[in-house]
Amino acid sequence: MNMIIGEALNHRSDLQRRIAQLQDRLRACVVAQEGEEPPENPNELLAEIDRRCDELESLIAKINHANAQARLAAGETVTEALARRDVIALRQGALRTAIKAATGDDGLLGRGFSRYSRSEIRTVRHVRVSELQDRLDDLSRQRRELDNRVQEHNWQATLME
Repeated sequence: MNMIIGEALNHRSDLQRRIAQLQDRLRACVVAQEGEEPPENPNELLAEIDRRCDELESLIAKINHANAQARLAAGETVTEALARRDVIALRQGALRTAIKAATGDDGLLGRGFSRYSRSEIRTVRHVRVSELQDRLDDLSRQRRELDNRVQEHNWQATLME
C-alpha cells in the first residue's frame, strides 16, 4: 500500500498520541489497592504499546528514508530542508531572547529601563532592536517559504512500502 508522505506524517502523529494515551492508562493500572483489580490489564496495555511502538518505528524509518531521497525544487533533499528549518528556529529563538531582554520584556531589567533616582545604576542597550527585529522577520519569511515547499512535497510525494 502506497501512502502520501503527508498522510504518513499524520499517522505518525496519531501513533505518538495513541502511545501517550496508552502510557497514561498504564500508569493508572500498574498499582491498585490491595483486594482491588486494576481497571485494565497492565500486561495487555504493555503489549499494545509494544505493537504501536514497532509500527511507529517502521513508519519513522520509511519517512526518514523518503526524506533523504526526495529533492525539493531548489535541489536540496527534504532532510536537508528540515535540518535548515530546525536551525532557522534556533536562530529565531536567539533573536527573540535578545529582543525581549533589550526591551525589558523578560522581566530582568524592568520595562523601559527607567531609573527612580540618579544614584540608581543605568542600563543601556548594546544591540539595535530594529535590526534584530528585521533579522527575525527575514528568518520568519525564510521559514514560512521553506515550510510551504516541504508541505507541498509532503502532499505530492508517495511513501513507498
